[in-house]
Amino acid sequence: MMKGFMSVLLVLVAVSSSWGKPEKSTPQVQKRVPQTLSRGWGDQLIWCQTYEEALYKSQASNKPLMVIFHLDDCPHSQALKQVFANNKEIQKMADEDFILLNLVFETVDKHLNPDGQYVPRIIFVDPSLTVRADIIGRYSNRMYAYEPNDIKQLLANMQAAKKLLKTEL
Repeated sequence: MMKGFMSVLLVLVAVSSSWGKPEKSTPQVQKRVPQTLSRGWGDQLIWCQTYEEALYKSQASNKPLMVIFHLDDCPHSQALKQVFANNKEIQKMADEDFILLNLVFETVDKHLNPDGQYVPRIIFVDPSLTVRADIIGRYSNRMYAYEPNDIKQLLANMQAAKKLLKTEL
């Protein structure tokens, strides 16, 4: 009988203790879209965070590095970014065959600006850490600049970076 009384008393204490607690209201937090390293150049691609990390991954994977210099508020960079991100062939080749890095600031490596600091600028670096100064765009005064209508030239240069990599190493 004593066991039955204690069981009932325990249940009553448990039930009554829950009555006195105020309900916790959880504040509604808006979901934030995380800032990706792609900065709009291809969200499904794997992007490196730093130049040093990109060089390491390039050596480790034996893939060329593609460095894209741009500015968020530059209309030329924005136009090239749209074409680059929407071109399935470039996105596929970038995903499969390159280590990728896009920068909105200059690096300390002066080899990455052989003809000046301008944007947009795309430079290739092979796994031996050699900047490929021979892979250029169509402009003589900005050799590594590309415009949206130069996407075929960029695609050809990406192919060249892959082919020369395999014949040189």
